[in-house]
Amino acid sequence: MDIKGKVALVTGGGTGVGRAVALQLAKLGAAVAVNYSKSESEAKQTAKDVTDCGVQSRIVQADVADESQVQRMIETVRRQLGPIEILVNNAAFTRFTNLADLNALSQQDWNRTFAVNVNGTFYCSRAAAPMMKSQGFGRIVNVSSIAAFTGRGSSIAYCASKAAVLSLTRSLAKALGPEITVNAVAPGLIETRWIEGIPGMEEFRDTWIKQTALHKVLTPDDVAEVAVSLITSMSQVTGQTMIVDAGMM
Repeated sequence: MDIKGKVALVTGGGTGVGRAVALQLAKLGAAVAVNYSKSESEAKQTAKDVTDCGVQSRIVQADVADESQVQRMIETVRRQLGPIEILVNNAAFTRFTNLADLNALSQQDWNRTFAVNVNGTFYCSRAAAPMMKSQGFGRIVNVSSIAAFTGRGSSIAYCASKAAVLSLTRSLAKALGPEITVNAVAPGLIETRWIEGIPGMEEFRDTWIKQTALHKVLTPDDVAEVAVSLITSMSQVTGQTMIVDAGMM
């Protein structure tokens, strides 16, 4: 499907998977709004790289855990670029803790993880949906994790929140069809700055490579390619989750 001229919003779009999605959408001709919470310089660089693809781009600051900020962000994008037809809910939060230590997670970190990962996904989808409905077309892709299935990840809160995103994906697909499709991607280990310097990560990375069918760690582009395919596909797929983990599961 041709998405040239359509308007996309990518949350957490300045770095990692969000940046890769923004650039791949831009190369297909979509205007891209790059959301960020704190990483303004990275968001500006991504927006510049998007415009270098020959399309419009804007950066828009918002903490997706705050619904009032989300509503302002959606309106800003509509005013500056046009009605949003593509939404990629990529913004996420986690705090690395020992899964075996149930007291390691503070209430603040638990609440923040769910506020960004789950509430943020819902707030952004709810705010963008009326525009998509009015356009008669919409694509929402939520970024989850294989931690939703394995129960192993940076924290118990992260695993649980990413599982909630998958349930939310199915519910939104039922609620927003037929004009809007809602799907999810669930990546495995990705080479990003997010994993740099984490104790034990090098050993985990080596084990991952040995145990995956494709013997590799994912790149942000690997995940973005699948996310974008869910946006551009003409097939009637909604409420589904694509696992992108190089064959680990």
